[in-house]
Amino acid sequence: MMDRRRLLSAGGGVIAAATMGLSTGLAFAAESPGEAGEPVSVDDLQLAPTPLVPPPPGPRRLAFHHLHTAEDLEVVYWQDGAYVWDGLMQVRKVLRDFRSGEEHPIDVRLLDVLFTLHNQLGSSEPFRIISAFRSPATNEALADQSAQVNGKSEVAKKSLHMEGKAMDVRLNDVALTGLRDAALALQGGGVGYYADSGFVHVDIGRVRTWQGT
Repeated sequence: MMDRRRLLSAGGGVIAAATMGLSTGLAFAAESPGEAGEPVSVDDLQLAPTPLVPPPPGPRRLAFHHLHTAEDLEVVYWQDGAYVWDGLMQVRKVLRDFRSGEEHPIDVRLLDVLFTLHNQLGSSEPFRIISAFRSPATNEALADQSAQVNGKSEVAKKSLHMEGKAMDVRLNDVALTGLRDAALALQGGGVGYYADSGFVHVDIGRVRTWQGT
């Protein structure tokens, strides 16, 4: 039997986890009315290559503050060469779709990208979460709402948020442009810059960038 407290070892275990549906922590859904969604095409759904900068050595710890539920989480999700099951389950719960209560894994590769960014930027703040996992129903509702406000929907119908492979975040002690630039330099996937809404979209789709509102 697999030890559920040590879900995966480094390397090929990431791919195995994705196949098993256990590779992620969770997500949540939700953005403010009118927030723009990331452009997604068939090519975007192809996962990005391994980031140019791997995660720093040692335990991997992340802290989140969910702006919609006011829930906080600080958790070690990787330690001693393996992903920690209990840590991933805590992430899954806190980052649920707050509209529906639905939980979904967040890909550990996305967690690793966030951990690497946090380390590089020297931040002491938790990631403020604007949006992560969205259930299909939530994503459809947001798309309809965006279309009513903007005349056309700015929410992608095949959003990577629904796959647990995208988050919209900010760090209160790092300039939004600094977070954007660091994410772009990492080359770990897509990066969207939303200055008016105050967040940076980070995903593990193909490497690309865009600017929203």
